[in-house]
Amino acid sequence: MLPAALLMFFSIWNLHHIQRDKAIEAAIQRDFTYVLKIAEKKTLRKASDILTPVRKEFPCANDGAKIKSQLDSILAAHPEFVYAILYDKDHDLLTWRFQPAREADEAFRKRMTDTMTMTSKWLPLEAESMVHKLRMTAEKDEMPFGFEGGWSDRNDEHYYWSVAYFIPPDVPKGSVALGMVGFDPEYLRNSFFPALITDVLTSKISVLRSDASPPAMMVRPQKSSTPWVTSSNWDGGKGEMERSLGDIFQGMVLVIKYPGTTIDEIGAKFLRYNYFVLAGLSLVMAGGVFLTYRNISREMKLARLKSDFVANVSHELRTPLALIRLYAETLELGRLTAQEKYQEYFRIIREESERLTALINNILDFSRIEAGRKEYEFKETNLAELVRATLDSYRFQIEQNGFAFEENISGDIPPLNVDREAIARSLLNLVNNALKYSKDQKYIGVSLYRSNGSVKLEVQDRGIGIAAGEQDKIFEKFYRCGDPLVHNTKGSGLGLSLVRHIAQAHGGTVFVESVPEKGSKFTIALPIDPSARGGIAPA
Repeated sequence: MLPAALLMFFSIWNLHHIQRDKAIEAAIQRDFTYVLKIAEKKTLRKASDILTPVRKEFPCANDGAKIKSQLDSILAAHPEFVYAILYDKDHDLLTWRFQPAREADEAFRKRMTDTMTMTSKWLPLEAESMVHKLRMTAEKDEMPFGFEGGWSDRNDEHYYWSVAYFIPPDVPKGSVALGMVGFDPEYLRNSFFPALITDVLTSKISVLRSDASPPAMMVRPQKSSTPWVTSSNWDGGKGEMERSLGDIFQGMVLVIKYPGTTIDEIGAKFLRYNYFVLAGLSLVMAGGVFLTYRNISREMKLARLKSDFVANVSHELRTPLALIRLYAETLELGRLTAQEKYQEYFRIIREESERLTALINNILDFSRIEAGRKEYEFKETNLAELVRATLDSYRFQIEQNGFAFEENISGDIPPLNVDREAIARSLLNLVNNALKYSKDQKYIGVSLYRSNGSVKLEVQDRGIGIAAGEQDKIFEKFYRCGDPLVHNTKGSGLGLSLVRHIAQAHGGTVFVESVPEKGSKFTIALPIDPSARGGIAPA
């Protein structure tokens, strides 16, 4: 229990620490940053996969008249590009071609013409630095491509442009020559970025595999919050983490978030969940402490009851044995002169022997019940005759103790399948209790009658009675009432427990009606139908 309590205390402290340092939010932000970094790498790899075959097929200045046809072939094979340009400073060459499939589009042709006019102005000025940059990249074994792009407004049109440039094959090292292709913005919007986002969200990234609900992603212009491309689960709102794609697609930003929630809400939910779990564990532990305390209390109480049982049984064994030895020695020494004294001593020895036998039988029965080995021999029995015979054997002891005795046995009692010895012992235990726990009004009444499909055996007295709060407990093993007379009277505390077990083994029950200082009535109810009981009593 102490380690469990320490673990819970540490968990509570740790949750406070996490909440204070915003560790949950920071962990999610780290995960998002990692996913965006992976997405950027995938963007570069995907662009490289598209550009690599184009670069291999690209013409150079030495191809002469074939340049235009080669550029047309490249554009026809790669509709993701809207134009292609070859520039060679040494040959004073600047050649471009538009996407053949779209030459009929007048607006497209006009925009391309404007683009080429502007390119022809700045490209000769920038080509040398662009080639130098590409050669530096090649020396580092990095990607042999450069990128330019951004957002433009022309003729009341706001559109995105992106250009990839490279050194064509077979260009001498000291020459300034560039191949250039322009990405189709519709291709980027409808194919490239949607495929990229799907690839990232469905990939085997560890932080994504642990998410029951995957995050959502989108691509937006750098200077606008309006999404340009979104994943299918994007639900609007502001992203949690962003990463610029400036090295590849300038002017574009990649955004990620959890749909329907925020990082702050996730952190708060995590803390609430764990506090609920801790509260549940606290309740379970409190329940465990209570049950442990109750069980220990019961075991301690049972240990005390067993100790009292041993003391009481020892006294009860010692008393009859002492009397038997005393009267036997007196008879052995021949000190008696009157014949009636012999008869009295013999009777006392017999009664004490019977008392000793009854006590030992109770203990043996209890031992068999505890071990689960108690069996009963059910035989068809005249219950009225059994009750009379049992009472007759005990009648002298009842009268010797000054008790008025009343016997009421109905004449319509049917034969019952019972264990004769067990029923007789139950009756004697009840009668013996009546003898022990009566004060001035010494009365015992025994009744046997039919009632509601059962035969009832009642033992009534006018003794000390039993408090209402103890009437259910008196049938527990070793239990003895708190009345001073009970504690001053020696007993094992097993009698009523055995009576209940015997009654249940016969398919019946035993109950008590009692009022303190008014007396008690114990009733054993046995079913007439033999199918109501089993052959072996449950231990």
